[in-house]
Amino acid sequence: MYGKLNWCISGAVALAIAFRVCAVPASAQSIEEKAQTCAGCHGQDGKPVDKTIPAIWGQQLGYIYIQLRDFKRGDRKNDIMQPIASSMERDDMLAIAEYFSKKRWPDLGQPRAPKEIADRAKRANSSVGCTGCHLDQFQGDGTVPRLAGMSREYLTKTMDEFRSRARGNNPGMSDLMLATATEDLAALAEYLSGL
Repeated sequence: MYGKLNWCISGAVALAIAFRVCAVPASAQSIEEKAQTCAGCHGQDGKPVDKTIPAIWGQQLGYIYIQLRDFKRGDRKNDIMQPIASSMERDDMLAIAEYFSKKRWPDLGQPRAPKEIADRAKRANSSVGCTGCHLDQFQGDGTVPRLAGMSREYLTKTMDEFRSRARGNNPGMSDLMLATATEDLAALAEYLSGL
């Protein structure tokens, strides 16, 4: 019951946001006005309103742009993001990506992982090689996202979506997630969220 209600509310919010974005010509909106649309879910202060929504303040510019592009093209599916991104042109996506990339990464107040979880996550990283792309401190770079300090719930959801191939805009990540034990993925999500 509540799941369907939340889905209906989310759908209604997505349509309202899409109409708002489309109703005002892009050239007439400032970047701050466009960013307010994002704040409805991603948070006024960079802290998302739901832990399964990613933090985008301080995220890598190239990564934000690619995700918006993928939502617009349908390569990445999301009932809320697709209508919003479909109304954006390339310059809008780049401007939004630059705007949020310059913000300070929010402190989501997540605890550090206990030593045994951190050790398991580090062993998993050694076999999977997360830091090969996401860098030593999981800060990401360019088109590779920052993972450090992202919410555990979002990381878990994203790993699950890659594993099931529900998220299809990076097949290499799906292969890595499928090759990793679910217990190791859970440890990684908890470890990364506390960094």
